[in-house]
Amino acid sequence: MSFPFSLPLILDGATGTNLIAAGMPSGVCVEQWILDHPEVITDLQTQFVQAGVNALYAPTFGANRHKLAGYGLEDRVEEMNLRLVELTKRVAGPAGVLVGGDVSPAGVMIQPYGEATFEELYQIYEEQIQALKKAGVDFIILETQMSLADMRAGVLAAKKAGLPVFVTMTAEENGRSIMGTKPLSVLLTLQAMGASAIGLNCSTGPDQMEALLKDLLPHASVPLIAKPNAGKPKAENSCHYDLTPEQFAEDMARMFQFGVGILGGCCGTTPQHIKALHDRIQGQSFHIPSQEPDHFAAAIESEAFFLSDDIALSKPIPCTYDLSDDLIDLEDEQINVALVEINSQEDADILIENAGMTRLPIDILVHDLSVLEYTLRNFQGRLLVDTNCGIPKEQLKAIADTYGAILY
Repeated sequence: MSFPFSLPLILDGATGTNLIAAGMPSGVCVEQWILDHPEVITDLQTQFVQAGVNALYAPTFGANRHKLAGYGLEDRVEEMNLRLVELTKRVAGPAGVLVGGDVSPAGVMIQPYGEATFEELYQIYEEQIQALKKAGVDFIILETQMSLADMRAGVLAAKKAGLPVFVTMTAEENGRSIMGTKPLSVLLTLQAMGASAIGLNCSTGPDQMEALLKDLLPHASVPLIAKPNAGKPKAENSCHYDLTPEQFAEDMARMFQFGVGILGGCCGTTPQHIKALHDRIQGQSFHIPSQEPDHFAAAIESEAFFLSDDIALSKPIPCTYDLSDDLIDLEDEQINVALVEINSQEDADILIENAGMTRLPIDILVHDLSVLEYTLRNFQGRLLVDTNCGIPKEQLKAIADTYGAILY
């Protein structure tokens, strides 16, 4: 699937830290404060346009049902998203700049770590993304994401809405999110599901983000995104960060030169940082790296698995309450893929709960189409699907394409 916009693409900088610097108090609903003070976001986004951006993020980050419920505003999801996007379109439209519908993590945890189901998580994303589609955004950006469940739910909702979807997760200095999510697992899973661009934002400055993106580049079949902070805060809880616009632009230029085609800024980045970035890469040619990405790769949230030409399957493993032990025991056998048999949704739930115990890619053998769809929809990662299951090949292909699974 080709990328729907021209590259390179320069994104805007920070919203939150710039609003704080402009007088937004702590503890307020950011989206409601923006609607009450529209001139502040209009001025900020006008400065970003003047700095040379190709895309603005509408200030809809936390405008989902769950986040707004904390302020008693859960019934205003559509209204607030429509109004917030309209503010951005007034700036973006005359300048010919794209508008992205910005979407935060939903704010709920799914089973087995929380009470919500994946479908309940998905519905939070679907409601906001449908509102953003109605508002007329050009693409969805799932930003500052930490769990693969959130990212998969958002991608599925954006695909249903027919909108291109960008995804950026936030990785700590250990190279993973606070949920233990590995960027490579995210890349392999989401690009197979149809995400248009994938990358990182927040948490670190350009130097640490550069190393993580270099590791992703050989495996990417979609453009990569870099939206780092402007270094580190100068003081605790400060909205001022330590990289000057010139230092930020120099660091970002290195990522541009090795193949990152979508660049912007997160916390601490001002219009001056984005202008320096624009000026630094202006007129430079951009070349998408020519290496062939890995498409035959499976993943769980915490690990990625690259499959060899010589696949040695285990014997079919039933989904019992001993599955975690069975998966661990496989590491002592002369096999390189775990074959798990799933006969019901209950079996699928057992696999989903215990998949993190394996250090092998998982191939599922499912004979019922509805059970297969339930498994692929709810599994947070990328599975192989055994084609020796009796389900017609055209049905297998359709469902594998939807969820990014590998037919084997």
